[in-house]
Amino acid sequence: MDILRFVGIGIVATAIIVVLKSQKPELGLWVTLAAGTFLFLMGAGRLSAVIDLLRNYADRSGIDSTYVTTLLKIIGIAYIAEFGAEICKDAGESAIASKIELAGKVMIIVLAMPIMTSILDLVIRIMP
Repeated sequence: MDILRFVGIGIVATAIIVVLKSQKPELGLWVTLAAGTFLFLMGAGRLSAVIDLLRNYADRSGIDSTYVTTLLKIIGIAYIAEFGAEICKDAGESAIASKIELAGKVMIIVLAMPIMTSILDLVIRIMP
């Protein structure tokens, strides 16, 4: 099971970080960053099958591919922003973490506007 691999890597990285923080605290952050990035990329690599499936269903249903692409970008921004914010929180920089989260939310709203306007246009056309 892949989850065992993820958990194992996380536990080993945590043990290394705990040992390093007692001797060289500045290296602990770098190991946290490296392990977090490695785990993130391992997980992201698994998403290609899900993306292909969503695109297939969108094509078969006649949904404009722009909407699916935008939705995938929004999901990607949410995950990347959360990852970056958590790294900052691990380093003790919660103020920067909250700014990363805010920037991610703003980017999501900007990307979602075309979808929201399409839905509003549809509602206006349906209403008498």
